[in-house]
Amino acid sequence: MLTDRTQRRPQAARRLVRVGLACLLLLGAAPIPATAAARGYELDLGTRADFVAQSNFVQCVGASMQMMLNMIQPGADRSAATQLRLQKLAREWSGQRPDGRERQGASVRGWASGLNLLDAGPYQLVGATSLEEALLTAAKAMRRTGKPVGLLMWRGRHAWVMSGFRATGDPLVAGTQVTAVFVEDPLYPYGSSVWGPSPVPGAALTPEELGRQFVPRRTSSANRWGMAGLSGKYVLVLPYLIDLRTQRRA
Repeated sequence: MLTDRTQRRPQAARRLVRVGLACLLLLGAAPIPATAAARGYELDLGTRADFVAQSNFVQCVGASMQMMLNMIQPGADRSAATQLRLQKLAREWSGQRPDGRERQGASVRGWASGLNLLDAGPYQLVGATSLEEALLTAAKAMRRTGKPVGLLMWRGRHAWVMSGFRATGDPLVAGTQVTAVFVEDPLYPYGSSVWGPSPVPGAALTPEELGRQFVPRRTSSANRWGMAGLSGKYVLVLPYLIDLRTQRRA
């Protein structure tokens, strides 16, 4: 399912949040009682203009950071020069390769650190044990902060941005389930011969569709890069709030 988002307002403070009570009317039939109507919640932070393709096959993190900044700080440019600057920043904070070779790409650690250094955060790395948990965690964070979420794809080899979601209700209410996720793959339109095609920017994927490419990080990779806590987990670059009264993360 695709969503046309060209008319959505770019300002983060004015992002569109829709909580709807859908009452369906059948021609010639009585309206469905309100208690039987389906409640739904949708949050979409992106516009078509926010999408940026990666300039080469190693800058998926730089491009994802660029898209996230476009959603958080409207007016950020979409140039190749900016993407390269972001890639270098993330690479600088990614740490050394275990084998000592020069790093070409950037790690998820550099991704989160770069956003924080640019005052786009705070962001943290979070690992979830199931796809359902990962999507609900992401939806709650977006609901609280109004900021997009980074998704570590392909067992740790690629980066996407989660720009929005649909759910059965407010994700902060117990029992809510995420039914669709709006995503931005900076590799579009190339995709992968192994993992599948890139979704159109702004596509709304079901959890099943997303789960074909968003899978747990490889255990060996996480351990090798000194991130054992994310081993075998669905990894999120997650925004959060700090409770000024308790200094705790929310």
